[in-house]
Amino acid sequence: MTALLLIIGSTFLISLLSFSGALILFLKERLDKILLTLVAFSAGALIGASFFHLLPEAIFEAGTDKLLNIFFFLIIGFCAFFILEQFISWHHHHEREHPEIKSFSYLILVSDTIHNFIDGLVIAASFLSGVKIGIVTSLAVAFHEIPQEIGDFGVLVYGGLSKAKAFFYNFLSAIVAILGGIIGFLISERIGKDMLYLLPFAAGSFLYIACSDLIPEIKKKTGMKESLIHFFTFLLGIGLMLLTKLVMSE
Repeated sequence: MTALLLIIGSTFLISLLSFSGALILFLKERLDKILLTLVAFSAGALIGASFFHLLPEAIFEAGTDKLLNIFFFLIIGFCAFFILEQFISWHHHHEREHPEIKSFSYLILVSDTIHNFIDGLVIAASFLSGVKIGIVTSLAVAFHEIPQEIGDFGVLVYGGLSKAKAFFYNFLSAIVAILGGIIGFLISERIGKDMLYLLPFAAGSFLYIACSDLIPEIKKKTGMKESLIHFFTFLLGIGLMLLTKLVMSE
């Protein structure tokens, strides 16, 4: 019971980090000028999270003899979000509801929900291994969530959602971590290592969104100054994910 309370408390506090992106953007008077910069940042953060966090963790947990399975689920995640985006685009074209909202806004929410659910599973497993491990893991998750939430909130607003709706949906996505923590606690003994295949699946979804949707958006700005700003912001997103990985490894 103590472990369950620690899991719920940690995932709840981490879910509150969804407010970090909203707080920063609500303090900006000229939001339009920084949205594409945040899109570039988010693209880098998603790619960095995939290659520095999700895939290495999956490979470490599964072992090198399971590499084929890891990359299979990576491709499954990539293809699943390709199909999902096609369905969303088809639905909007035929229903003509909210045509001003870009499909990648929904993809970000779905992908982030999966990622937050996985975070909850990881935190649950860590607390079941020991309180100290659980606390360290929770801090590590929180550390890499802040830059990602900032970028994701900017993407949602750029994609057509109002700031209020982006704030609300981003928070709903974040609290799924609590559900992941509870489920992880309840099924940890039965599922075992099979849960780790959610990691490459999430990585595949992140890579699809970054490469198929976000990077093309920032490439629409052809000015040299804007292109350089977006490129270095993109590298900043990758760099912060690498930094969090290095800090977690110490």
